[in-house]
Amino acid sequence: MKILVTGGCGYIGSHTVIDLIEEGFEVISIDNFSNSHESVQNVLSSVSKRAFKNYAIDLCNLESTKQVFEKEGKIDGVIHFAAFKYVDESVRQPLKYYQNNLNSLLNILACCKEFKVKQFVFSSSCSVYGNAKLLPVDEQCPLAEAESPYAQTKVIGEQIIQDFVKAHQSKATLLRYFNPVGAHPSGLIGEQAKQGAPNIFPRLTATLRGKYEEFVIAGNDYPTPDGTCVRDYIHVCDIAHAHTLAFKWLSQQKEDSLCEVFNLGSGNGVSVLELVKAFQEANSLKLNYSFGPRREGDVIAIYADNRKAKELLKWEAAKSLNEMMQSAWEWDKKIHTEAI
Repeated sequence: MKILVTGGCGYIGSHTVIDLIEEGFEVISIDNFSNSHESVQNVLSSVSKRAFKNYAIDLCNLESTKQVFEKEGKIDGVIHFAAFKYVDESVRQPLKYYQNNLNSLLNILACCKEFKVKQFVFSSSCSVYGNAKLLPVDEQCPLAEAESPYAQTKVIGEQIIQDFVKAHQSKATLLRYFNPVGAHPSGLIGEQAKQGAPNIFPRLTATLRGKYEEFVIAGNDYPTPDGTCVRDYIHVCDIAHAHTLAFKWLSQQKEDSLCEVFNLGSGNGVSVLELVKAFQEANSLKLNYSFGPRREGDVIAIYADNRKAKELLKWEAAKSLNEMMQSAWEWDKKIHTEAI
């Protein structure tokens, strides 16, 4: 079966491409390298031991997107990652996020309709839950107000897909994942954004390398046990494998107009301060950190009830927090040693 992965050269997309290939799928990608690196194409070919095909086009261009479907012939399904993803940037530049994240989704769905691609896996986010009143959150939890334009694009995206599935007898899974961290065991792929270090781990490791004087934890006055935000961290390889399992599960379902939501998280809430301490312990390091003001757009606490994914997808969050911390640091050391 042939699967189109959008954003296949990005952080989670690249790990999913490897997992899909290892599970026997033929994979093609669309990624215009807006926040990924062209070198990832060669790395994916090396890790998978086969030629990897990526189309460097903008999904917001409908005609260019159609040309991929025309050239590739039969595509059995789409896994859609491609989107801008930074909470703080979305607060500063909301139109950028609405234009890109929604137009790209609309275009890829239009192509699915025209070329009769019936299976669709969507990269959603736990941010759709907002500041949930009950923890852990399950898939039936009412969605609170989105705390950022990024989160709102995921809420709207889910609704678009639900409406599309009903109208066009398609099947979809909406994967709401929590906070992916870590890197591939090969040491060849990991998180390497072009836009500096807006996420927690690139910022943390950059501080250890001396790029920043200190790691600033955004807020220590939240109503949590230690005053810092609480998140559910999960290894990127576990997240990647869940996409493969979700596609397999969809392929087995006979029902038309099916749209299922799954949480992908470890089920454990870890505060930012606890994470910093765990990182130091796992890697025998000392990090210079301080506390700063809250970051606009952040929710207070969120972690998953993952029982549905376990039951239906037969998926488990297999890797420990310690493994996440170690692989993230090993990856960061590798890419910056090579850069030198």
